[in-house]
Amino acid sequence: MLVRPYLRASTSEQNAERAKKSLAEFVHEQNNLNKTNHRIASWYIENASGSSLDRNILNKLLDESGKGDILLIESIDRLTRMCESDWNKLRGLIKEKELWIVSADLPTTHTALQNKNNNAEYIDSILSAVNSMLLDILAATSRKDLMDRKKRQFQGIEIAKGKGKYLGRKANNNLHKAILELSKNSELSINDIAITLNTSKSTVSRVRRKMKPI
Repeated sequence: MLVRPYLRASTSEQNAERAKKSLAEFVHEQNNLNKTNHRIASWYIENASGSSLDRNILNKLLDESGKGDILLIESIDRLTRMCESDWNKLRGLIKEKELWIVSADLPTTHTALQNKNNNAEYIDSILSAVNSMLLDILAATSRKDLMDRKKRQFQGIEIAKGKGKYLGRKANNNLHKAILELSKNSELSINDIAITLNTSKSTVSRVRRKMKPI
């Protein structure tokens, strides 16, 4: 069985590879515990918002996955902070590909890594239903946490503005320069540039609208 770990951070300033070592150790521990030989096929690492369904690397993972592969995450909020309708779409895509979601912090999902021969009731319908329910609850919780943080951030900005202390968010100048430099190549699409720089297509489009390549 192939394991496809997905690591996500919201911005390019955050380290999306932070959990790589712990997830590698998790797979190794599960193999030792269950006497299995699950192999990490590839690492899927990106900086993108968890509230967006449009994620290049996540889509690549889904495209490259085969039936029965494991989509491994550190926690459900690394996979989704989406609204309910977008989460349902993503879950539908995962179900269509017949992948198993394993979240390192959700022990009931670890059953997908057990040896089928040693577990006659491998992920039976009851456990699948329980996991589905838990994932939905955690997805909703992750979305609420995101909205609460945005609300607190907005309130903090309003207070800072009232005191004349809000300077706005700093632009990532290095990223912007790289986008402009790659934009000189007419053969590169917005999607190509986004993948190359590990950023979103919306960021590329926004920078290109504001500034013309030199």
